[in-house]
Amino acid sequence: MTQLFDSFWRAVAYCMHPRVIGLSFLPLVLMVALSFGLGYFGWDFAVQAVSDWLQAWSLVQSFLGWLDGVGLGYLRTVFAPLVVLVLATPVIVLLSLLLVAFFMTPAMVDLVGQRRFASLDKKRGGSLWVSLAWSLGSTVVAAVALVLSMPFWLVPPLVLILPPLIWGWLTYRVFAFDALSLHASTAERKTILREHRGSLLLMGVISGYLGAAPSLLWASGAMFVALAPLLVPVAIWIYTLVFAFSSLWFAHFCLAALQKLRAQTAVEVVDAVPGQASGTAVPLPPSPAGGGELLPPQS
Repeated sequence: MTQLFDSFWRAVAYCMHPRVIGLSFLPLVLMVALSFGLGYFGWDFAVQAVSDWLQAWSLVQSFLGWLDGVGLGYLRTVFAPLVVLVLATPVIVLLSLLLVAFFMTPAMVDLVGQRRFASLDKKRGGSLWVSLAWSLGSTVVAAVALVLSMPFWLVPPLVLILPPLIWGWLTYRVFAFDALSLHASTAERKTILREHRGSLLLMGVISGYLGAAPSLLWASGAMFVALAPLLVPVAIWIYTLVFAFSSLWFAHFCLAALQKLRAQTAVEVVDAVPGQASGTAVPLPPSPAGGGELLPPQS
């Protein structure tokens, strides 16, 4: 736990580094441009499609009728846009995480390595393509889990539990792998991921709940739907900062664990050599002549 909290505060401090701030602009610009492009060309279509889909559900119509009865009929007009925003949020989160992992994480891991772990050898146990395949495979699993869990989102407590847990698992999978891909060998990476799985998963879940903060805007009320053109860029910016912080957190934690693992391995190797631990001399093997030392050549 000491290492976990130490890595946490170091990640917070590194978020203020000019290089990290500069790196955050590219994912932010790409995500804002993509969201506005999709919103401009597909918002009306998506809202209309969701509205038609909701009208086919008698349960939803009963709920909207109840809103009319209690004087909240104006919420009928924002119900479909609210559903569109809720459904779009997981997509925005997943894309933000992947963009941060692709454009920011390698540079930030290198930054942490140069400033704090300069003596740590780079064994390059994971190439760019292996890292990309790992991230995409984990994202597919997380996307399937999100889709399968959507019916449970209708239960109020579960909508605040299931998505952050899934995002947290994905954060742990992607950032822990990327943090070790440059410095650790394949065997070292597998060892660290196995021995620290609990701490790494906890870090991912905490990051998932931090990333879920913008989602609370859409669940807070109808007035936030009208402010969507302003709040969506703010939400994307928060996602980018959260995932940048998470990447730094995993980098500090994993590289510290790697340094400790190599130190322990070095001690075990020294202890395994006879005479090295006690400082005694290692006896030489007998000479070919059978004596204790070699005889000088005869002239």
